[in-house]
Amino acid sequence: MTQTTVLETAGERVWEPVCPLPDLLPERGACALIGGEQVAVFRAHDGSLYAIGNQDPFSGAYILSRGIVGTRNGEPTVASPMHKQVFSLISGVCLDDPGTVIPTFPIRVTMGMVEVSVK
Repeated sequence: MTQTTVLETAGERVWEPVCPLPDLLPERGACALIGGEQVAVFRAHDGSLYAIGNQDPFSGAYILSRGIVGTRNGEPTVASPMHKQVFSLISGVCLDDPGTVIPTFPIRVTMGMVEVSVK
């Protein structure tokens, strides 16, 4: 897990560096601690990037970054390695239990560095 320091900027989104883009392997997750929040970051085969909360709401374990990346009906997903519930990487909705949602976060690449905002 990578820990970063949050820099506050009044009235603006705060972007925190996670890792260089080449370090984020396609279809594999990485975890970063940003402002006390564990964030799971994923890079799809098509180059799309996603950031979600790392905590599995069913087990309580912080493990979604180690989940199985895939798609369901064309939607990018991650399956929890604990009980295999599948979550949308776009909306955070559990596709097996739509009443359960995990947080999603804005993600971008700036000068080759993957950045996530939790604020």
